[in-house]
Amino acid sequence: MNNTIAIEWTRKALKQAAALPGNVRQQIYNGVQNLRLWPATPNVKALQNRNDYRLRVGRYRVLFTVHPDGSVTIIRIEEVKKRDEHTY
Repeated sequence: MNNTIAIEWTRKALKQAAALPGNVRQQIYNGVQNLRLWPATPNVKALQNRNDYRLRVGRYRVLFTVHPDGSVTIIRIEEVKKRDEHTY
């Protein structure tokens, strides 16, 4: 039986994504849609000493958590940040 993937955005992440230039915002949304291939999503790494993951989209990082719940896996988008020394 295949597991269903549900993607949820926090208010903070939606606000951060909305503030990005249109072309970058579209790349972020396309990258997040690729998370539906979980766990075979490219450009994803588990963060060390944390319980979350990051998706790399160009110079931006999408931080998210994964919550398996029976036949549904919920991927919650927590933050969208430009990559710099303060991202993690």
